[in-house]
Amino acid sequence: MSPQRATARKIAPTRLPLNEPVLRPSFRRERRALKNGIWPVAGCDEVGRGPLAGPVVAAAVVLDPDRIPRGLNDSKKLDAQTRDVLYQKICATAQVAVAFGSIARIDRDNILRASLWALARAVAALPCTPQLVYVDGNMKIDVACDCEAVVGGDALVTSIAAASIVAKVTRDRLMKRLGLHHPGYGFERHMGYSVPEHFRALQALGPTPHHRRSFAPVAAKLGLIEDAEAADAIITGLLPE
Repeated sequence: MSPQRATARKIAPTRLPLNEPVLRPSFRRERRALKNGIWPVAGCDEVGRGPLAGPVVAAAVVLDPDRIPRGLNDSKKLDAQTRDVLYQKICATAQVAVAFGSIARIDRDNILRASLWALARAVAALPCTPQLVYVDGNMKIDVACDCEAVVGGDALVTSIAAASIVAKVTRDRLMKRLGLHHPGYGFERHMGYSVPEHFRALQALGPTPHHRRSFAPVAAKLGLIEDAEAADAIITGLLPE
């Protein structure tokens, strides 16, 4: 065996260090825009595309570069208590606006269009007029300024992360109020999402006015699916065994 081969066999494969810092959203994009004379810059995000009940909620946030709250992150990576604390800090230091895509709009236009509409409305409702908007996802929204879609933006862009927190806290609080008005559905726990508790309540109590009629499990319960056996199968298939 040649000395070169012997040496090669002794070289261990390179491994990534286990103590790599956790990736957090960065304000890099916003600072670059500010340096180029582009300001205000807004981040926007929505929450509530997947639930069977409740509106989709969108938020737009323009952070103050000199007063960015510590700990901003994708709302899904934060517990409820941390989100509530950050929500208060965001609202105290930033320009914030919220918009709702109603149940009627979701059922009429579909959830995607309702979400994009709510995102655009949130930007339009900001106290200041942004020159650039970063939006979470792969689709731009209809706003009167430049817009950049960022896939996974709530985990990459600080302004979008802030918007995700505002949207999440706002929607959760709304669903908790709906839970008080419609006891037995568990809205205050699952926020209208597709979980076994919600399916059991839907089966036993039927839909409320806040359920999305265009979503299959709700449509099945309302008799909007003509094939009765298919409608029964939708509900039964979603119940836990």
